[in-house]
Amino acid sequence: MSLTLIKNIRIINEGTSYVGSILIAADKIERIYKEGESLPVADNIIDGEGKLLLPGAIDDQVHFREPGLTHKAEIFTEARAAVAGGITSFMEMPNTKPQATTHEVLEDKYTLASQRSIANYSFYLGATNDNVDEIIKTDPTKVCGVKVFMGSSTGNMLVDNEKTLAEIFSKAPTLIATHCEDEDTIVANMAAYKEKYGEEVPFEMHHLIRSEEACYKSSLKASTLARKHGARLHILHLTTAKELELLDKDMPLEDKKITGEACVHHLWFSDEDYKKHGAKIKWNPAIKTKKDRDSLRAALKNGNLDVVATDHAPHTKEEKQGTYFKAPSGGPLVQHAMVAMLEMVNQGVFTYEQVVDKMSHAPAVLFRVEDRGYIREGYKADLVIVEPESKWTVAEGNLYSKCGWSPFEGQDFSHYVSHTFVNGHLAYHNGIFNDDKKGERLSFRKQ
Repeated sequence: MSLTLIKNIRIINEGTSYVGSILIAADKIERIYKEGESLPVADNIIDGEGKLLLPGAIDDQVHFREPGLTHKAEIFTEARAAVAGGITSFMEMPNTKPQATTHEVLEDKYTLASQRSIANYSFYLGATNDNVDEIIKTDPTKVCGVKVFMGSSTGNMLVDNEKTLAEIFSKAPTLIATHCEDEDTIVANMAAYKEKYGEEVPFEMHHLIRSEEACYKSSLKASTLARKHGARLHILHLTTAKELELLDKDMPLEDKKITGEACVHHLWFSDEDYKKHGAKIKWNPAIKTKKDRDSLRAALKNGNLDVVATDHAPHTKEEKQGTYFKAPSGGPLVQHAMVAMLEMVNQGVFTYEQVVDKMSHAPAVLFRVEDRGYIREGYKADLVIVEPESKWTVAEGNLYSKCGWSPFEGQDFSHYVSHTFVNGHLAYHNGIFNDDKKGERLSFRKQ
């Protein structure tokens, strides 16, 4: 058995920071050594002096576009981009072609990932107005959750039938993850702005069209259903200060029934950035005001908001060059999410410990992921080495997502991901990928 020793590195884990060493044996963390302890002989030794060691991030919301939309992205390329950014596990959404609204299609996606993903993976089952029987059959130890679009979506995945919603919230055997925006509010806002501007609606109107009211109204509906039926609800990509009042708070994460996620772009950008970036930061739900952004940041720090994810959703450069109504919402983020969060540490917004908690520990707790998300003996060796004082600039030539662009192009970052281990395998090192081993399907403790 090959042994790898990462020595004399600053370990950020479980709210603490200390210099130590890690021994990796096969796919697991064999031993954690404190500074000064005698170290073993190993086949491979990495000197971590001056560097950080973090548990691999678990991204609970990505769109890797496969099958059916592979002109935008695919599991192979996006999993590589994720690993290059320190994300070792992802949970992917069901709005592909075909949509993953049956277990047959869902298992086909798992098969694809087993052949193509360098990162660990799980896939949501998508809800529709007529697939409650499929939802009930879901094995909560093998599938991360059920995704319910309670706002605009593709195909038939907008769930707006009240009886169906009640059945989903009362019968789903897994966590329910929701996209919350009220469709009627958005349609009315869109008509008003189209009447005013025609086809040339400025991108800075996006957060007024997909407004605070639209988000709150839908999130309130979801949280009301969850409380009524005792469901585990996870509201994805929260964007407004007002929605935070709907979440469970002042209790340990493992005891919460209603939780929330913040995405990196909502923590980094604000409505003031639309003039510069335009369609490149057009996401649904929309990036809102600085006040909303600062409220999300504060809620992460005080524990009222639970996890940080990406909502990585690539489109081609050509698609993003359209006018407001033609340019699709979404963009690539997995490669730069961790370094953006670490940059906010330099800015005094977060601490290293908070970043690790919200990107690694909390997703593992919330989704009950087995043996990942922490640096612990016996856990899977999903580990990331970061150089904390290694300035670099995001540019087209160092992007790994298939779409070939990023909203962070031109941005300088001070932290650099140099090594990423997935299940003990060095999958990425300074721009070089090793695809010899694929990631694993995530497993979950019983609900």
